[in-house]
Amino acid sequence: MLRRPRFLRRVRALVSADPTGVRSGFVAHLLAIFTGLVAGLTLGSITGTLEALPGLLVLVPAAVGLRGNVFGALGSRLGTLVATGGSYRTRRRTSEVNQNLRASIGLSIGLSLLLALVAKIVASAFGVPNAIGVDDFIVISLFGGLIPTFVVLAITMGVASLSVHRDWDVDNVSVPVVTAAGDVITLPSLFLATLLVRDVPSWLPTFLAAISIIIGVGFLVAGIRSAWPILRRITRESVPILLAAGVVSTLAGVTIQSRFTPLIEYPALFIVIPPLLSLSGSLAGMLSARVATKLHLGLVDPDRFVLGPVADDVGLLYLIGIPIFLVLGLAAGLLAAVFSLASPGVIELIELLLMAGVLATTLAALAGYIGAIVTYRLGWDPDNNGVPIVSSASDFLGAIALMVSLAILGLS
Repeated sequence: MLRRPRFLRRVRALVSADPTGVRSGFVAHLLAIFTGLVAGLTLGSITGTLEALPGLLVLVPAAVGLRGNVFGALGSRLGTLVATGGSYRTRRRTSEVNQNLRASIGLSIGLSLLLALVAKIVASAFGVPNAIGVDDFIVISLFGGLIPTFVVLAITMGVASLSVHRDWDVDNVSVPVVTAAGDVITLPSLFLATLLVRDVPSWLPTFLAAISIIIGVGFLVAGIRSAWPILRRITRESVPILLAAGVVSTLAGVTIQSRFTPLIEYPALFIVIPPLLSLSGSLAGMLSARVATKLHLGLVDPDRFVLGPVADDVGLLYLIGIPIFLVLGLAAGLLAAVFSLASPGVIELIELLLMAGVLATTLAALAGYIGAIVTYRLGWDPDNNGVPIVSSASDFLGAIALMVSLAILGLS
């Protein structure tokens, strides 16, 4: 009797060992494809706004990624809470869950202010011509982040509840769904916020920026100085990581901004940018969340960087990821045909997405694994930091992987 190749036996073992995890992870990322494509169509439809507001594209990856970072980390913490026997629902104001919710809201709004300042500094440092003013960045970032903050929070809690009721692994489901939700909701919200700075009296952006500064600083100070220990710890640990993640994400924006003109030749490429960055980040974020849970359960030794304890988690990553990027390429080609967008072709899109997706996911997963171990060694909670590290790394590495893959395939 012929034996199956070792690779196929390993795949079968992974599926047999965790069929629910494979199925729920694949379904969650499949959903993320379609929501990511909606975000991509949104990005493609606002190229006029991006041209009218130079430098805004520098802010977009950081602003979009912030919601995934904050609420993906919340989902990771809820996953650990469930895995360790805790409850994700309680009515007490000072409960662990409620402190987590308050911290996430404060971080989402407060970091919107800080990322606006970062985007302006990065745009100026890299010489983006005629970049919009700091007032415009602040207004667009903070007001564009208000609606996504509360919508994505509700989605995060809904996903946690559904996962518990369906006996799904919260770590497998929350990151891709929350990241995708952040993408599809934040982009239109940012576009709506641009209406507050375009064709308005010159004093209005300055006035709204002043209000934004008061709101953003207020939320950050309230979290950092809170009398509630969990809220205070989450805020203090998360601010520097989220800020660093935002800086890295703005570099992704600069990378895309620098290739803005060539990308216009194939508008279909704008469709794949949000889902590519989102999926590579959510796949690696899924690994990071699972490593964080294993660290808390004592299943991973934080003093050693070894593949053994997380080998199945890494295998699961590619078992879900490769077919997901294949589906993304097919879907992008179909949308390009439906909306009559210039495209390099379906086969070329599939090749591009597979190459860029696997490369970006591999590098981001490595960053997530190392980040979880290092933050745990420092005495920080890896649930607070793993997803932001992975998300920001995947934004930048995904943008680089896309440009490298475009060059290899001769599409730029």
